[in-house]
Amino acid sequence: MATITQRLSPCLWFDDQAEEAAHFYVGIFKNSRITTITRYGTAGFDVHHRPAGSVMTVGFVLDGQSFTALNGGPAFKFNEAISFEVNCATQDEIDYYWEKLSAGGDPKAQQCGWLKDRYGLSWQVVPSNIADLFVDEESEGAQRAMEAMLKMKKLDIAELRRAHDGTMASSRQTRK
Repeated sequence: MATITQRLSPCLWFDDQAEEAAHFYVGIFKNSRITTITRYGTAGFDVHHRPAGSVMTVGFVLDGQSFTALNGGPAFKFNEAISFEVNCATQDEIDYYWEKLSAGGDPKAQQCGWLKDRYGLSWQVVPSNIADLFVDEESEGAQRAMEAMLKMKKLDIAELRRAHDGTMASSRQTRK
């Protein structure tokens, strides 16, 4: 079994859903796979309280980025201070990742391209060129694009571009 060596790799702490979550994420992103599964032994039970043979970690790769999922118990939960950006070239990509990642997640935690998945992990599904809209924060275009984005949950590339360029339709509608 080949080991992926990557200098920086996120480790995601789950109560006991590490394997389930890894399969969920691998099923969404192309060029992805589970690489390793390790299991708890009897050593350290007095510290980790996990049954021998249960999944300890799951190594997986999402489109070239390696991750580790750890079943560490209920001590820690995800919060919005950490999120993963999914940079999308097209609206179809935004629509796909938004639908897949938000399935079973918290609909109240959706704003400006951010969503929370069924495990509580935060994601930002954004156009890969979103920074172009905000390079000059003083410009009228950047101001209009920001105002439009703040009204959106899932981002709409065409609407953001129209807002930036000042060609918004007279009746603005927020995409949900």
